Amino acid sequence: MSDHLEKCAVCGALIDEEDLFCANCGTEAPHREGQTVDKSTTSTLSFDCQGCGASMSYSAQEGTLRCPFCGSEKLIKKVDHKTIAPEAAIAFAIKRDQAERLMRSELKKGFWRPGDLSDAAIIEKMTPVYVPFWVFQAQVFSNWTADTSELPFGAAGEWRPVSGQHRAEYQGLLVGASGALTPHETDAVGPFHLSEAVQPQTIDFDSFTVEDFNVSRKYARPYARSGLEALERQACDAKFVPPRSRNVKVNLRVQDMSSEPMLLPIWIMAYRYKDKVFRFLINGQTGKTFGQAPVSYAKLGVAVAVAVGVGLAVVAAMALCAGIAGR
Repeated sequence: MSDHLEKCAVCGALIDEEDLFCANCGTEAPHREGQTVDKSTTSTLSFDCQGCGASMSYSAQEGTLRCPFCGSEKLIKKVDHKTIAPEAAIAFAIKRDQAERLMRSELKKGFWRPGDLSDAAIIEKMTPVYVPFWVFQAQVFSNWTADTSELPFGAAGEWRPVSGQHRAEYQGLLVGASGALTPHETDAVGPFHLSEAVQPQTIDFDSFTVEDFNVSRKYARPYARSGLEALERQACDAKFVPPRSRNVKVNLRVQDMSSEPMLLPIWIMAYRYKDKVFRFLINGQTGKTFGQAPVSYAKLGVAVAVAVGVGLAVVAAMALCAGIAGR
């Protein structure tokens, strides 16, 4: 939290300079001169899930209310409230039947998965959800260092230090603002083609489940900085550092960082295999998949038995060789 704080005029809670609303009572924060303020919208048909904590505006077309993230039916209706309005969104390109085919095709892959997983998996819930993201842009300046084993002729030692400077500009860095999906999950379904984003008013959000922004801009910034550091390290490594190197590090200075709130399409699916439920995600624009899957304990048991058998055979062979050598 920054040093610039003031009290909410309604409940007296402290409000940070980057807060759009009071975290305690939801009152809209006053506008500060010179500060970029996110636009807001009124969230209706909004629910909190007691199972996973997700906060979402539910599709008016849904029958039974059930959380798309965890499958819980323990949803609490919220009063209409202000929430961050997206500045852009990407429409769903993957249809329901395509999403199911993609999931079953993916479940066939992987040696350690049960052989009947794709056919036996029962889809319990399949929901197209607009998930909130922050899209960051920034200019960076870095001092990089590394060790390389490429030494001048006649030099002693195995490694020598190298260093340099680099400037770059990065755009389209995504930081998930979901309260239910983990950063690993939101990273795994990317990337999205952000050039295809459209104005939010062109999408009928009433036909979809829309998750509220649960990660504010100020809390997304540290994740964005970590992402920028990783991108800059990769860029310096590829452009400047010799092939045989180690300890590549960058000291980063971020300039002109900005971001915009965006809603991105993700199919969230819950499938049951035997007595356990697993979550599966599909990028609603590109079809990229990511999800949980069970392990075949039968295959694992066979592999362990084979490994133990091979180990015993090796020990027996070594003992036999030692016995022969001792005669």
